[in-house]
Amino acid sequence: MGRECPEDRAHLQRCCLQANGGITFGGCVDTLFFYAKLDAVKLNTVVHLLPMKIFLDSSNVEEITAAVETGLVDGVTTNPSLMLQAGQDPNEVLKQITGLFSWDASVSAEVSGEVAENMLDMAEEYLSIHPSITIKVPCNVEGLKACRDLANDEIPVNVTLVFSTAQAILAAKAGAAYVSPFVGRVNDNSFSGVELIEHISRTYKKHNVKTEILAASLRDVFDVSKCYEVGADVVTMPPKIFWGMYNHILTEKGLAKFNEDWRKVLDL
Repeated sequence: MGRECPEDRAHLQRCCLQANGGITFGGCVDTLFFYAKLDAVKLNTVVHLLPMKIFLDSSNVEEITAAVETGLVDGVTTNPSLMLQAGQDPNEVLKQITGLFSWDASVSAEVSGEVAENMLDMAEEYLSIHPSITIKVPCNVEGLKACRDLANDEIPVNVTLVFSTAQAILAAKAGAAYVSPFVGRVNDNSFSGVELIEHISRTYKKHNVKTEILAASLRDVFDVSKCYEVGADVVTMPPKIFWGMYNHILTEKGLAKFNEDWRKVLDL
């Protein structure tokens, strides 16, 4: 979704009220979004409607578990390199990851093959593990053929290895649920990955495209903020960057000062 509409916001409000036993939140609907995000595990019926979705880019079940327990993680992306690092059977890893969520969170599993038929066979195997798995295909001719077939069957597809707006247009035309521009790798080749996100976002909005922009290959917390700022619907990140989003030296200094003063208050 990403580009929210009044109907989505009204639906979210109704779901939040229902999930919280009719308890209302003070303030505007934006405040409601804030509280819903903080209590994402409890409000699992509406997490997929929230803006600024956070995915973890990992196949390490232990690391994913710790982050999911915060209630702020909306999904997971994996790839063959991450599966190699995990050192386990990929199907077993995917089974464990999907089992961490109390709702049908998007978990991207990447297919491989020289032709679309090979990718579709692999996709069928993944989908037998859990129906919420998002099939990840490369942005090439055969990958987008597979994307079109899967999308026609209402199976969500994440088109990966996107490095241009032209590729993002083709992915959207093929029915992709997500398109994954690689921000860091674009930067490595002397172009701006954030500008690529901005260009895709502007193009999609102009033509009312439903495909969500999933910013990938991020290198630091600053990348996360900038991608959301210019229009990314989802950002996927390694667990290290997710935990880094909590940190700021002024927060640490301020907390230390407050704790020190509180101890003095207790000594009065």
